[in-house]
Amino acid sequence: MTALAEPTARRLRRPSWRDPRLLIGVAMVLLATALGAMGLRAADSRVPVYAARAVLLPGERLSLDKLVRVDVQLSGARTSYFAAGDGLPSDGYVLREVRAGELLPKSAVGRGTEIGVAPLSVSVDLASSGALVSGSTVDVYANKSVDAVGTTKAYAGPERVLSAVHVARVTTASGFGATSGRSAVQLLVPAAEVARVIALVDDGAKFTLVPVPGSPLREAS
Repeated sequence: MTALAEPTARRLRRPSWRDPRLLIGVAMVLLATALGAMGLRAADSRVPVYAARAVLLPGERLSLDKLVRVDVQLSGARTSYFAAGDGLPSDGYVLREVRAGELLPKSAVGRGTEIGVAPLSVSVDLASSGALVSGSTVDVYANKSVDAVGTTKAYAGPERVLSAVHVARVTTASGFGATSGRSAVQLLVPAAEVARVIALVDDGAKFTLVPVPGSPLREAS
């Protein structure tokens, strides 16, 4: 009986750096890494623009110290905002409220002649002004005085005379127009309503300021 030939085992060898399979694998890894980096760069289309450092109010002069730089993705809307590094208008004023952290749109900035509000102070009770801060938004109620018998002053009843106006400044008892237990609150009154409010002040009306929902307020201590 003829004996079958036994197969000879092949000894395993360590792959050489010149092995084509190893070179192809390394090339594929490098290609994948490069493509990934290119994809990330293409996806990161952020541009530097300005945002408000704190609330900006109508009539306020615009300056760089009131802004911060942020990098955001704007797609086709980038021309609607002020790009960081391009500078600001030399005669730039805020025309409408810009909340803290909000991007600064070009539509919110204009010349001084375009401002549609005027600062006007009214005296109110501390209870009406205690929670207010610069940037608060309030409805203004006036209680007109009427003829009274004797020394007791009478009032006709509160009436809303202004809606959603901004508070520019709150000054307590030591400030202008303030007496004990009262505050002077500077409001940004629409230009068309300034004469009306002045007439109410001159007639001795009592003012009450009511914050609108969502308005910034002082945190309770």
